[in-house]
Amino acid sequence: MALTNGGHALVLGGSIAGLLAARVLAEHYTSVTIVERDRLPSSADHRQGVPHGQHVHGMLPGGLEIIENLLPGFADQMTSAGALTGDILGNARWYLNGRPLRRAVTGLTALSASRPLIEATLRGRVRALPNVTVRDGLDITGLCTSAGGDRITGATVTDRADGKAWALSAGLVVDATGRGSRTPRWLADLGYAPPPSDRVGIDLAYTSCVFTAADEFFDGDIVIVTARFPGQRTSSVMQRLEGGRVLLTLAGVLGERPPSTLDGFAAYARTLATPDTAEMLRVAEPIGAPATFRFPTYERHRYELLDRFPAGLLVAGDAACAFNPVYGQGMAVAAMEAAALSEELHRGGEPDRVRYFAAVGRALEAPWRLAVGADLALPEVTGPSLPDSPLTGEYLGRLQLAATEDAELATALIRVMGLVDPPPMLLRPDVVERVMAAPVGTGG
Repeated sequence: MALTNGGHALVLGGSIAGLLAARVLAEHYTSVTIVERDRLPSSADHRQGVPHGQHVHGMLPGGLEIIENLLPGFADQMTSAGALTGDILGNARWYLNGRPLRRAVTGLTALSASRPLIEATLRGRVRALPNVTVRDGLDITGLCTSAGGDRITGATVTDRADGKAWALSAGLVVDATGRGSRTPRWLADLGYAPPPSDRVGIDLAYTSCVFTAADEFFDGDIVIVTARFPGQRTSSVMQRLEGGRVLLTLAGVLGERPPSTLDGFAAYARTLATPDTAEMLRVAEPIGAPATFRFPTYERHRYELLDRFPAGLLVAGDAACAFNPVYGQGMAVAAMEAAALSEELHRGGEPDRVRYFAAVGRALEAPWRLAVGADLALPEVTGPSLPDSPLTGEYLGRLQLAATEDAELATALIRVMGLVDPPPMLLRPDVVERVMAAPVGTGG
């Protein structure tokens, strides 16, 4: 495709959101530079800037479809490297409210692999683009502005090895630096109002460990999810990884703390609503030591509500909205934001920040409602109230219970959870009729 913008674009941050943004920008700018604080590994290794990288990561179908469109052959490349794919309902065990969703073949593909393998594969594909350069080991220290301060013209960086500092100029800067983004502070320093933010206090704690594969236990499944629910603060996810391994993440909220050593894994697994995790631990052997992770709050910066914002700057990924990671939405949402950026750039000319942030806001709305709605079902969770919706907690509870017996309802629910369909699809007349016809308390 012919370049429509020309010039140079600068992406701050080399994680999933930054890589996908760079892939989109490469179609429209003469050159694209990704600046990353970490020294990036040459293979699929963990890195310091992704502390949650040692824990379960999900590639939901909605995100995988977008990435495949941006980088054709990505899924095949992943499976060649050992990743597993499967139907999100036919090859996965979903326990909601302690009961299994009815199995069905949905035709929606989910991908199971470690975060380092996903990121390394994406990085390799984006790095191979002829007009993309990755510069790592650089601290991002600020934004450069025009004389009047109404346009961002680049960023200042410092080499972490020798302390040398300089400015990188660009016609467009995309902040993809993650949940530690300093754009709100930089805006305030430039005389702009920082974005209003919604924060949810969940007090989430993870402990994860890799185990030898238990193929006979998984019986063809790629992931087993035992979700928490009101009255149950513990949960677990087991996913099969490349190299014949299994990654187990134990989680707790609101003061529930998974054990930090292997000694307590079995006892904690017995607190879960279903026995699958405890049974897996009886037949698998650990590889290495457990890793822990804390996530006290998650936050959405509402850039779409700002009246004033400098030209030449956009925000993506966790820098715009850091989700509760237990729902596995982050990578799919990063892909959705990349699609929004692509749509904006295809209009031609300089990207319009109002349209872009409005599109990002629309992309965030469904996963944000799903996560916040589920978390606010716990009375102790603090956060913003959601606008009234026909998708009440009572209705969703009935739908989940009915979906343990009804494959069509299970498919409808998983399409929304997989970020393929918007939540209002659960209010289609045929869905509501099936939910209301199901006996209350079904699925036991």
